[in-house]
Amino acid sequence: MLENVWQWLSRLFQWLRGREPALLAMVLIIVVAAWAFIQLADEVLEGETLALDKWIVRLMRQPDDPATPIGPPFLQEMGRDATALGGVGALTLFTAIIAGYLWIDKKKHMTLFLVFSTFSGLVISLALKQVFARPRPDIVPHLSIVHTSSFPSGHSMLSAVVYLTLGTLVASVLPNRSLKIYILAVACLLTFIVGLSRVYLGVHYPTDVLAGWIAGLVWALLCWIVARWLQKRNKVEGDDAQSNNDAQSNDDAKSYPA
Repeated sequence: MLENVWQWLSRLFQWLRGREPALLAMVLIIVVAAWAFIQLADEVLEGETLALDKWIVRLMRQPDDPATPIGPPFLQEMGRDATALGGVGALTLFTAIIAGYLWIDKKKHMTLFLVFSTFSGLVISLALKQVFARPRPDIVPHLSIVHTSSFPSGHSMLSAVVYLTLGTLVASVLPNRSLKIYILAVACLLTFIVGLSRVYLGVHYPTDVLAGWIAGLVWALLCWIVARWLQKRNKVEGDDAQSNNDAQSNDDAKSYPA
């Protein structure tokens, strides 16, 4: 087993040799994150994390009333608003908005890639839930309606998949570095808020959320790598395509002097 893993890693490092630093960093993050997900899933299946999970969930509720979350009453409503940002409805809306923007900006291949990336993330999330089939927390009343199993958190994973994928794809077509950082920071913040709200509402254990974040990060980074690979081969529009369009516009303007 270890020999096979070592051979796989050796082939991976040979392929990465001479590649751009950003790609190397992303691949390293994917490998580490995938390993962390496997380790976390193993601990969860063995029940090693259950005591800590239950303690954190109870920490989010009033000591004398498990049905009432900590904080003022309006915080519970804010928690529901936050968790809705990771629901299928909201994520579909945000994806459609960004897809519309890319389509209008004549990035049709990027639009199709975005739709495929987000939809496939949903399929993977549902598949992982079926594989692990972990029951939902039963130590506190749920403050949100749930229908599927607990591990990994679908809201956390899908918010990571959608927001990080949207963030990386949008950032890839923006010329300003500060705008790129801002878009990615907003994507990370939204992902964090959604995951935290799931524990606050008592419908997920913290390890469910952590696993969802990790799985979503892995898929979003894989999509980023594929998008970069396609951009290099002019299969998906990126910065180069935008620069070519700007150059073409300048040439056309020069052809028609005022």
